[in-house]
Amino acid sequence: MEAAYTLFQHSGFDRVSVAEIAAAAEVSKPTLFAYFPTKEDLVLRRFIDERKSPAWVLRERQSDVPTLTALRQFHLDRLADRDPLTGLNDTPAAITFHRLCNSTPALLARLTVDMLDLEHELAGELLTSGGLTDGFSARLVASQVFSAQWVLSDYNANEIRFGRSADETYPGAVRRTEEAFDALQSGLAAMWPTLD
Repeated sequence: MEAAYTLFQHSGFDRVSVAEIAAAAEVSKPTLFAYFPTKEDLVLRRFIDERKSPAWVLRERQSDVPTLTALRQFHLDRLADRDPLTGLNDTPAAITFHRLCNSTPALLARLTVDMLDLEHELAGELLTSGGLTDGFSARLVASQVFSAQWVLSDYNANEIRFGRSADETYPGAVRRTEEAFDALQSGLAAMWPTLD
């Protein structure tokens, strides 16, 4: 995977062939495809761990922890851990990840599909354990959570792109996360009576 990232960093995603990646990684194309079914997977699977999705957070939370509280804390924990998906990571690999995703239509499309899948998974979990009783409300809440996280991540990544370090950006990222989840809390309260 490092070989692919190096090639992408120097030449861009679209200009690097799978054959070049396999050669740089010193593996055959079939071996490469056995681990990464698509070229997009070489970029996205590096950081996306579907086992730690928002739906996973709800399934694993203690029963007395409210849904949005669990999701808020999960995002705050990811910021503290400098999870690249929060945009709050200034390592070369994370910067390359965000640059590639923002400059490559195929990667952005694939990332969008992956995020929609995770959003649908969250909607299902909101119906199961989040106190929502209809599919429309669950989808609406899930989309709001993912939209907030997307904006937060993009804002953090832009700060890093413009030269701020992750440590310099962290206090503002925490403040923005609190503001975003406060807005979700107050905005969703009318349609989600069991929010607290």
